Amino acid sequence: MDAEIPDNRGFFQALLGDGRPLLSFTGLCLILSGGFALMQSASGHFLPHDVQYLGMTPQELCLVNQCKVVHFMFHDRVSFGGAIIGIGIMYLWLAEFPLKQRRQWAWWVFAISGAAGFGSFLSYLSYGYFDSWHGLATLLLFPCFLVGMILSWKRLDRPRSINLLLTPGVPLAWRTRFDLGRNLLLAVSFGLMCAGLVILTVGATIVFVPTDLTFIGLDRAQLQAINPHLIPLIAHDRAGFGGGVCSGGLALFLCVWCGRPTRNWWQALLLAGLVGFSTAIAIHPVIGYTNLIHLAPAYSGAVLWALGLGLAWTRCFRPS
Repeated sequence: MDAEIPDNRGFFQALLGDGRPLLSFTGLCLILSGGFALMQSASGHFLPHDVQYLGMTPQELCLVNQCKVVHFMFHDRVSFGGAIIGIGIMYLWLAEFPLKQRRQWAWWVFAISGAAGFGSFLSYLSYGYFDSWHGLATLLLFPCFLVGMILSWKRLDRPRSINLLLTPGVPLAWRTRFDLGRNLLLAVSFGLMCAGLVILTVGATIVFVPTDLTFIGLDRAQLQAINPHLIPLIAHDRAGFGGGVCSGGLALFLCVWCGRPTRNWWQALLLAGLVGFSTAIAIHPVIGYTNLIHLAPAYSGAVLWALGLGLAWTRCFRPS
């Protein structure tokens, strides 16, 4: 028998590998964080630092106008949770499939989507509220993401230019069912990017759109009179939700644009869309926020996303 060859790799080298484990870990952390946001909202509790900042518990705030302020806040948090779960799903897919194959475009999707997601944290400061838990999570997760990006960059095939994102994985066309389905997915994901940017901008500036104040039943002056810290806290939630939707929309658009139709590609898009749209839509009837003008973009996006996946299904599951 041949003598056993010892594995002489370094401990950290073996754990970190080509950087993909760290990027997969980032995706997993996002999924867990989104799940925590959903469970926290379902429990009807604020985080401890939220209570400390407001000087009010959700039960105390619920005494105001039939609890609509609290319900509105939970509606943003549930939607945010669904958005970052969707991002985490796409990050896991990117790390396990295209990045494993050293596809340069997959690295750039991580870079652009990650920059949008981590960068949106700065928008939370525009109203003066610093979320210490979110800040700590970002501080701990960002180095993990950054090291994963550095290690995976070294393993990419050349060329590694960002211009590779301009080349679609499948030529843009309108001839087949798959073409139509893929184009619908591109349109919806582009819409998500724009919607996220609008929500983030609203959160960092005016905070509310007219339908929000109609649902709450109070104007800005009345909210300010209830608690001067209330609007900054809501602005933080809105900006976070918008940043998550924008980052997720970027990831989805580029994965649809650059990816090739495979079973795992279709399944990742299905899961990400299912979680993102279902949480954003389902929370509204639960709290009674059923304004059709407000919900029309989400309903339309969900229907078109499902239609796009349905049209793309045959080619993605076609035997090799």
